[in-house]
Amino acid sequence: MLIAMAGLPGSGKSTIGQVLGSRLGLPVISVDPIESAILGAGIDADQPTGLAAYLVAEMHAETTLVAGRSVIVDAVNAVNPAREQWVNLAQRQGEQLRFIEVICSDADLHRERIENRERLLPHQQLTWNAVEQSLEDYSEWTGASATFGRITLDSVEPLGVNIDRAMAFLES
Repeated sequence: MLIAMAGLPGSGKSTIGQVLGSRLGLPVISVDPIESAILGAGIDADQPTGLAAYLVAEMHAETTLVAGRSVIVDAVNAVNPAREQWVNLAQRQGEQLRFIEVICSDADLHRERIENRERLLPHQQLTWNAVEQSLEDYSEWTGASATFGRITLDSVEPLGVNIDRAMAFLES
């Protein structure tokens, strides 16, 4: 199975993805560290480093699926072309695809998370303004990605509640 996380930065998707990966014994491939490494290699930020990171994550996820293992991909997946990338991968490999979208319905809490987060990614410091811009660019779910199984979790709920909901969704 291919599990694709989706949601704005700071929404809680990485936390939920990591807990699910740990609980299910699945690798989690995260786009952010890949992009940070690309930037750390000296590639200019004005280059399509985000696209490159998604493509590296896709290749890594595909090799994991080919090896017979399920995988979780942790990425914003804000636009349909990004979501369709996972649809196409699942179809190529004949695997089930599940999207887990994570939102934070409390804007103040979401902002606090962004402003107080400590990341180990030196080339990716995120501001609240950047998250607000991402929200403006976040597309409705349409096309093939809208037809695959998707659950939306709100990270204002306790983590355990969201994990239980995600587990039930993945087992259904």
